[in-house]
Amino acid sequence: MSCEQSTKDLILFIHNWFIANRKTLGFAESCTGGLLSSLLTQQAGASKYFMGAVVSYSGKIKESLLKVPAPIMKNFGEVSLPVAKLMAQGARQALQCDWSIAITGIAGPGGGSVEKPVGTLCFAVCGPDFEYVEQQLIEGSERRIIQQRSAEQALKLLKMALQS
Repeated sequence: MSCEQSTKDLILFIHNWFIANRKTLGFAESCTGGLLSSLLTQQAGASKYFMGAVVSYSGKIKESLLKVPAPIMKNFGEVSLPVAKLMAQGARQALQCDWSIAITGIAGPGGGSVEKPVGTLCFAVCGPDFEYVEQQLIEGSERRIIQQRSAEQALKLLKMALQS
């Protein structure tokens, strides 16, 4: 199965689950810059459950729209599990949705450090009585590939959450 087909299958599963269960979904995207939203809305009928997304590329937007406290970003960094979790919680509240996904990371080519190299990604999935965070490192890839893999991983994590 090709990567493209796998992504389409994930989107179709998510699409059918949200429609069948009459739940809503929203995103908080940073390093993907709206790619996750773009992938999901390629499926006709996504408007039945997809409430929207906050593309919070700057810390100011994470703070003002998603309610991530500045001290948390300062202490842990914008690319961190606590920030991803708060972004997902903030998206649920701001978009008034049942489920949310947050992605924050360093897509490169610059911006990395020894502690958080390019390809460091943090994800969060939040839903009713459900929260999950995960950090991954996608090494040796160009920006576009890191963004694509980030969006795909977020879809995989959401599917896992919906099946748990």
